[in-house]
Amino acid sequence: MRSVRKCSRTGCLEPAVATLTYAYSDSTAVVGPLATASEPHSYDLCEAHAMRLTAPRGWEVVRHEGEFSAPEPSSDELTALAEAVREAGRTDPPPPPQHTEPTSGRRGHLRVLPGRS
Repeated sequence: MRSVRKCSRTGCLEPAVATLTYAYSDSTAVVGPLATASEPHSYDLCEAHAMRLTAPRGWEVVRHEGEFSAPEPSSDELTALAEAVREAGRTDPPPPPQHTEPTSGRRGHLRVLPGRS
């Protein structure tokens, strides 16, 4: 099951609702809806950080108009969640561990040998 992505800002534990991408050639920071997958050169932001983002002098911020919202879970995510809940609710005891007995009837053992100086 895919977990909820968190804001990339240090110390922030809020869920991500937006993705920040830099267009270096245009000196532009783009804040848009949360990307479907996490990318190595983009940053996931919570709503507060997405709305307060500022760019360095000479850069422009292009921001998605409207409200940011968390993505709706897909049917695959809902199915995985339902299966996890069913598995957690099972009351069947786990099977007992299987032991194998040595065929010779002897048990293994270790000995400490004196070291050579």
